[in-house]
Amino acid sequence: MDRHLAIIGGSGLYQIDGLQGAAWQEVESPFGTPSDAILTGRLGDLTLSFLPRHGRGHVHSPTDVPYRANIDALKRIGVTDVVSVSACGSFREEMAPGDFVIVDQFIDRTFARDKSFFGSGCVAHVSVAHPVCPHLSDVAEAAARDAGVTVHKGGTYLAMEGPQFSSLAESRMYRAWGCDVIGMTNMPEAKLAREAELCYASVAMITDYDSWHPDHGAVDITAIIETLHGNAAAARAMVLGIAKALSPDRSACDAGCDRALDHAIMTAPGARDADMIARLDAVAGRVLHAGN
Repeated sequence: MDRHLAIIGGSGLYQIDGLQGAAWQEVESPFGTPSDAILTGRLGDLTLSFLPRHGRGHVHSPTDVPYRANIDALKRIGVTDVVSVSACGSFREEMAPGDFVIVDQFIDRTFARDKSFFGSGCVAHVSVAHPVCPHLSDVAEAAARDAGVTVHKGGTYLAMEGPQFSSLAESRMYRAWGCDVIGMTNMPEAKLAREAELCYASVAMITDYDSWHPDHGAVDITAIIETLHGNAAAARAMVLGIAKALSPDRSACDAGCDRALDHAIMTAPGARDADMIARLDAVAGRVLHAGN
């Protein structure tokens, strides 16, 4: 099948050098309205899309981002691979502002978000023991290094609800848990990408030391924005490197990301809710239409 790469990120990625025939398209989803229209074009032989997670102008708070609609919309336009790029705080001295972390694990502390496409009428349980695609993560790491960024391979991302930043006690607790970075947006995004059978990689762009660091004090949004602007060119270069490294012809994922639903749906065919099945046509059509 053809590979279709999507980037979910912020304003620094709106302008991707060399993206040919780029156009914004509105995509309807039965799970609501996505954060924004989706920018889609071609980089060489590869189709590439960009979805502004918070919407252009940053209109959605982390809690209010329509995560299900975003992932469903990407699946509907044929996306196969997703790279998430997001700002994060660091719990590690060696993971400094300006560095990138290729996340490989998550702890989900969010509580006010819809976290699954499935539910009453069609129950499914997917494994997120290893929540990112190792191949796509390796490609992102190499591309970030080629862009001249200091990169840390592997890290645990603590997803907090927000929109407030951590208290000092919370920051110290998360450090004690062994977390490496903290953000507000990769959950339930990563879980939903797995349910949609998409390869998913997460790149955390470190902007601050959260509130634990004795020499840096409370998180300063002005400093965060300044660091993000400084990272924008490197992030765009990383995206170009990822696109160049990926073959436009996509074979089966070695980690099984594209087959996550093979044994996940528990509800018997005769007991499934017809309206829910209709909503799941893009996310789970591969297995539902096969009668599994």
